[in-house]
Parts: sequence; structure tokens; C-alpha cells
Amino acid sequence: MNHSLHSADRSTHLKVVVVALIAGIALTAFGIAARTVDDSQTAAHVVKAGKPITVTSSTASMVR
Repeated sequence: MNHSLHSADRSTHLKVVVVALIAGIALTAFGIAARTVDDSQTAAHVVKAGKPITVTSSTASMVR
């Protein structure tokens, strides 16, 4: 039983690379499958600006 990758043999390195590759592919596949795509939300909606307003918390009247 060797707990260091520095002194591990070639097959141990290959096992670590293969496990990391499989985990990366599985995580990527899960992320792609978890996306929810709704076709009705893909179109951009235009919002037009209305009249400018002043929002304040003071009760004093504003003079322009």
C-alpha cells in the first residue's frame, strides 16, 4: 500500500487519470442534463421607458 503518487507505478497513475476523466465527463453530462430550456423564454422582450418620475422618501415639495 503506497499513499504517495510520487512513488506510484504507471498503472496507478493511469487509474487516477481514468477516474478523474470519468468523473469530469459525468459532471459535465449532469450539468448539461440539468439545464431547463423553455422555448417561450428565449425571445427577447422589449421594454419601453415611460415618463420620468422622481422617487423620494422626503415629504417636502420639490421645486424645479
